[in-house]
Amino acid sequence: MKLVTRFELAAKNENELRGLLRQAFNELAKSAPHSHERRNALASFENIQSELASRPPCP
Repeated sequence: MKLVTRFELAAKNENELRGLLRQAFNELAKSAPHSHERRNALASFENIQSELASRPPCP
């Protein structure tokens, strides 16, 4: 998985972010321990979670 940065995530809506979160989770689950793919998936997962948390809740 390509590393997804906070800059890229800022332009996405909540539905897109949740889709990316699911994709990052699935990549994380199927990656080998200590692999480059796992590091990227984990960093992307954390970036997506941070972006979602930084947004105000929808009414």
